Amino acid sequence: LSTNVDGIQLGECFSHLSKQADKIALVRSMTSTQGAHGPGRYFMRTGYAERSSIVHPSAGSWVAKLAGRTNPTLPPFVTVNTGNGHPGAGFFEPDVAPLPIKDAASGLRDVRRLKNVSEAEFNRQHALRQLLDREFDSKFHAGQKNVRAYNQVFEEAVRLMNSKDLEAFDLAKESESTHDLYGTENFSKGLLLARRLVERGVRYVDVELGGFDWHNDAFTNMENKIPVVDQALSALLHDLQEKGLLDSTLVVLATEFGRTPKITNTAGRNHYPKAFSYLLAGGGIRGGQVYGKTDQTGANVVENKVTGPDINATIGYALGVEYDKVFMSPSRRPFKLASREGQPVTKLF
Repeated sequence: LSTNVDGIQLGECFSHLSKQADKIALVRSMTSTQGAHGPGRYFMRTGYAERSSIVHPSAGSWVAKLAGRTNPTLPPFVTVNTGNGHPGAGFFEPDVAPLPIKDAASGLRDVRRLKNVSEAEFNRQHALRQLLDREFDSKFHAGQKNVRAYNQVFEEAVRLMNSKDLEAFDLAKESESTHDLYGTENFSKGLLLARRLVERGVRYVDVELGGFDWHNDAFTNMENKIPVVDQALSALLHDLQEKGLLDSTLVVLATEFGRTPKITNTAGRNHYPKAFSYLLAGGGIRGGQVYGKTDQTGANVVENKVTGPDINATIGYALGVEYDKVFMSPSRRPFKLASREGQPVTKLF
């Protein structure tokens, strides 16, 4: 399809996004060394290859650590539909770990007091728990991360229960026309939830849509799956702009690796980390541009190579955090958001 930017074309399933190409930057020179799903997702989210001896923090936890909170009662980092394989806070403290939401439409569950427990009774029980734990914490297990983590998570839950912004998780507050704009799929609801959370000061929201591993029958799958992304992403960009939030919100459409440029004999495409694309918008990104280049076959990056660590550095750069600040792991090894080699792609801005 032609788009509203001369010289930029998108695939036929991106009919909505083609009308908003002036908002987006396409990075066509992504490359990775990780060609399996789990390691690929881990690498792109953390900037580090998986190791058995350590779990690295994901970019969302780095941002929460470096930028702090803007809303003291809501978590700084939320994941939606990401499952159990997300690295989360890694070796960081649990106060920057993501709050996982399994189903955006159902919102945040089990976060209200029981109907037969008054606020005064709840506060009495809470104070009693703190009293009983005090000696255990201070005398027997002082400084232990697991003990500290338990108390941090408990206090986070109580703070969230009492937040006036708890209604951010309730999509029923949105109009029927807004729901129609985003679409009916879980991913669509996840992006709508992300917008509601960003409005209220949540720093980082990670929404996942799986089901793109098309080793067979890629064309039929494409026609069923990509329109979901097209509608929801286009709605998000439009919605953020209408609310005056697009300039201060970085939107990244990411994947763990690409697919083979050549179609297989079963009409599919296999794993291909050597060359693939990302999309960025908002957050100071200059829209209507294409960055990087592959050869004519789409098989090799030939200009402006970009890696996962570079994208993490770019996220940090866009959000104004110290992406190259070093933190020590419990084993006293140095790590940073941008990894060792990551550099922000400043030409996108």
